[in-house]
Amino acid sequence: MLYPRYPITILTSILYILCAARAQPRGDKYLLGVGKADVTGPVVEIGMMGYASLDQKGTGLRQRLFSRAFIVGDINQPNNNFVYVIADLQSGDTAIRNGVLEKLRALYGDLYTQSNVAIVGTHSHSGPGAWLNYLLPQITTLGFDSQSYTAIVEGIVRSIERAHGSLTPGYLSLGKGLIQDANVNRSPYAYEANPESERASYEGIGGQVDKEMTVLSFEDESGKPMGLVVILLLNWFPVHGTSLYNNNTLISGDNKGLAALMLEKDFGGSFVAGFSQANVGDTSPNTEGPICQDTGLPCRYEDSTCGGKTQQCIGRGPAFRISDTESCRIIGEKQYLGAKAIYHSPGQASVAGDGGVVRSFHTFVDFSDYTFQLSDGTTKKTCKAALGFSFAAGTTDGPGAFDFTQNDPDAPSNPFWLLVRNFLRAPSKDQVECHKPKPILLDVGEMDKPYPWTPNIVDIQMFRVGQLAIIISPGEATTMSGRRWKKAVGKELNNTGIVSSGDSWIVLGGPANSYTHYIATPEEYAIQRYEGASTLYGQFTLDAYISLYKKYIPYLGATPPSTPIPPGPSPPINTNTSISLIRGVVHDSPRLGKRFGDVLTDVTSAPYSSGNLVKAVFVGANPRNNLRLGGTYAAVERNNGGTWSRVRDDTDWNLVYQWKRTEWLSGQSEVTISWTIEQGTPAGKYRIKYYGDSKSPFTGKITAFEGTSGTFRIGSTRTTICLSYFIIRRYLYSISLPTECVLMEPYYQG
Repeated sequence: MLYPRYPITILTSILYILCAARAQPRGDKYLLGVGKADVTGPVVEIGMMGYASLDQKGTGLRQRLFSRAFIVGDINQPNNNFVYVIADLQSGDTAIRNGVLEKLRALYGDLYTQSNVAIVGTHSHSGPGAWLNYLLPQITTLGFDSQSYTAIVEGIVRSIERAHGSLTPGYLSLGKGLIQDANVNRSPYAYEANPESERASYEGIGGQVDKEMTVLSFEDESGKPMGLVVILLLNWFPVHGTSLYNNNTLISGDNKGLAALMLEKDFGGSFVAGFSQANVGDTSPNTEGPICQDTGLPCRYEDSTCGGKTQQCIGRGPAFRISDTESCRIIGEKQYLGAKAIYHSPGQASVAGDGGVVRSFHTFVDFSDYTFQLSDGTTKKTCKAALGFSFAAGTTDGPGAFDFTQNDPDAPSNPFWLLVRNFLRAPSKDQVECHKPKPILLDVGEMDKPYPWTPNIVDIQMFRVGQLAIIISPGEATTMSGRRWKKAVGKELNNTGIVSSGDSWIVLGGPANSYTHYIATPEEYAIQRYEGASTLYGQFTLDAYISLYKKYIPYLGATPPSTPIPPGPSPPINTNTSISLIRGVVHDSPRLGKRFGDVLTDVTSAPYSSGNLVKAVFVGANPRNNLRLGGTYAAVERNNGGTWSRVRDDTDWNLVYQWKRTEWLSGQSEVTISWTIEQGTPAGKYRIKYYGDSKSPFTGKITAFEGTSGTFRIGSTRTTICLSYFIIRRYLYSISLPTECVLMEPYYQG
């Protein structure tokens, strides 16, 4: 489908679809299932995953994290299927996936395997960490935490179980549209190193970033929607989960987690919405661009510095004048509204091909020295993993420390860091030569004490249903890397006769299954901004991936080769050997003369209205005692004729749970629950509920308890106006009340 060349709004994008699209038949029938489960790990005292900041530890919860599983099966051969899991995590992970596969094997035998299960992270930087397989990401979380790991594994398995249990015959359809003002390129200087002619061919879908969203919708035989996978892939709308900065300490799924919950609440019932990541590498949700925070001037274009330093150059979200949480809401809402509009637009493309064939493949490949040929016949190779000096500079979404800068190729600007590098591990001459022009800061691929620091063995995986092919990427492909990858796969699908080039829909989901950092084009790699410096396996990393995916594409055909794909070398699983310096919960004690759940600071008696903040403080206990998976720590209840019913819980963006240790030795803590009242909230009586669990200092037994605030009133707009009159009347007795307020006077006096 063609799109106008110049920027357009979501509305005009959808109108364009409505005008250009035509009705399609329902296509082939498939076996479909969707499921969702809670994966929220410990929300306090654990380092968060994404920004690699020792200072960023959880202090509470803004919104729970979920795993959403989507199963597609061949209705004639149900064992031919795949499971696409979208989890509110920074990435997929080797150990997480291994744990999930072990449990699935116990439940279903050989039905769900290495070949057909993909775990894709939404790339939120606001979730708890300490669950990854390799040492490097564990350093800033003080190691590995089994509670964090187990919550994710069991939640993903539970979502797959629910999807499996919901399997029913149905149909798939595809749609697409443009989403404006929701992402920008945070490394345009590197992007511009790509050939001008190549860049020009993508101006119609966003130029420096892809703005196209693809929606794969699931419907049962009756046409009832089961779920919707918004695969924001390749050319199709990627955006980093960095709307919330590294000073945020409240757990949430960032903009994609919020978008999914918005759409699910909108549709209601058991509807499941998954917002998957795509070629996210150089994208940012901070759409106002980077500005020097100290001067208000633009950052230096080439290296994103202010006065030679990176720390002051930070990207601004669309509501930076208000808060980063409001910016996050805006970016999430744009995705939610875009997905909803595409889903409801007519003229969807039915998913069909080879009579409803579903295929998948997976293998492991050692990228420490993988040799392959480019299309021009030249032989290239990958390198053992290494990170460059500009990796430590961070990005405009989260700047690094010290005097590291982006765009620092060949030799580091400060040779002192070479001494530090060599103290940890001096790279060999071959390693230095292989990675040029990247100056190596961390030779992680050759560091295996006490266990490997980062992966050398990577996942190669792909799914196909009908004319849709899904590239499962273990790293963060940049905008142009994703485009090249898609183009190469589409050409190979056409050459092998599996899907003709005019019919194929090709998307890319990642970071999935493991975390192999970034995948930049060779041209971007040469610039050595953050993305190039974080491309682990050398300048031909992207070409190596493309080579392998093209090699195994025949296995997606209706009649795949008779020789199975070799499984490849198994990666190490470090869950039982990982270091942990994370202290557990010793015990909890209430404040003297108080009990757990007692109210310390109550709501006020004056009526509230939309936009007001209402909060209560309770005697608390450590939430690590019970993650309350599938439940809630905080709730708002409304009185309906004498019966209290829940109207808000941990899935609501404006209801915030915060925990604070007030006394270390005795284990005292307090919990603050606050609710920003949304527009349109019905008038009435409400109260706040707190659900906690305390650990005995004597027996270690964990006991559940509850706390309940006083009752507070929310008034209508008329009520708010009348309240103003009542307050004034206290001091100016002669003021007369409007007629509509007279009957309300006894209510407020009470």
